[in-house]
Amino acid sequence: VSKVRYSVSNMQDKNTDIGAFIKQHRESAKLSLRNLADKSGISNPYLSQIERGLRRPSARILKSIAGGLSIQAESLYLKAGLLDESVSPTVVEAIEADDQLSKRQRHALLELYRTMISTDQQGETK
Repeated sequence: VSKVRYSVSNMQDKNTDIGAFIKQHRESAKLSLRNLADKSGISNPYLSQIERGLRRPSARILKSIAGGLSIQAESLYLKAGLLDESVSPTVVEAIEADDQLSKRQRHALLELYRTMISTDQQGETK
């Protein structure tokens, strides 16, 4: 098993990346910092520190934030460097992690994808 080593600056970069990613998703969902903190069950000051890259959230906290944002926790784990980036994301993870899509666009794509998958599983041709 190989060990991954992070320098202090690399850790700070990861903290800033995940914080900016969370903030972008929060803003696209039109949630205030306080609203997301309440939905996630974490304190407002702690969420603010995460968004500013001052704190590195645990996997449990990331899962709570993902729930508050209505996105897959894996997309936050990947962005935070908790999952191996060489593993290809699922279609759902890729859609949810795409910074260029609005929350509405992500939802529409996911609904379309799920409809297509369920149609294919019911025996219809591709």
